Amino acid sequence: MASMDVSLKEMMTIDGAIGAAVVDHGSGMTLGALGGSKDLDLQVAGAGNTEVVKAKLRTMDSLGLKDAIEDILITLGSQYHIIRPISGRGGKGLFLYLALDRNRANLAMARHQLRSIEEKLDV
Repeated sequence: MASMDVSLKEMMTIDGAIGAAVVDHGSGMTLGALGGSKDLDLQVAGAGNTEVVKAKLRTMDSLGLKDAIEDILITLGSQYHIIRPISGRGGKGLFLYLALDRNRANLAMARHQLRSIEEKLDV
């Protein structure tokens, strides 16, 4: 089991990481963050991506899909943004958010590492 601080530090060791956060998608509040920059405000990103998660959950409900979101990938010209809802150990309603520099990141490895971090996170 890993704490939120340890998990955020692990997320920032992923190749290309520029910002990491744990966000409550019920309130849009960022519970913990590491990294970011003047161009990547993790508080704003967390609140905005809350709407992405809520919209996808509503759409799945409308379609009658009885499944769970593994992750949501947003591809920008210079960045990848990965949203990974936390599925276990009291993490219901929370998601991991990771922003990556597209030129330095290996997307497949980043997704694999993020899944491993999510599995160990104890909130």
